[in-house]
Amino acid sequence: MPLTKEKTASIVTEFGGSAKNTGSVEGQIAQLTERISQISEHLQLNKNDYSTHRGLMVMVGKRKSLLNYLQKRDLTGYRKLIEKLGIRK
Repeated sequence: MPLTKEKTASIVTEFGGSAKNTGSVEGQIAQLTERISQISEHLQLNKNDYSTHRGLMVMVGKRKSLLNYLQKRDLTGYRKLIEKLGIRK
């Protein structure tokens, strides 16, 4: 279930600038959000898949750390990103 190269490039282009800029904080957060939504759908069908659940929790923690970093560095960018992604009410 990993993201394809095309999907990754489109996500990074939309949120991080250019398709080659995969290291941008916004691009990383958008990629993690996409993977989190995919894994959440998987876990709704496979409730006893505990190893995937643990991986999901690791990804959520990583995304939270990146969001905290972005909030400290660029508050307006942080607010735009969470609005675009539809996370954190």
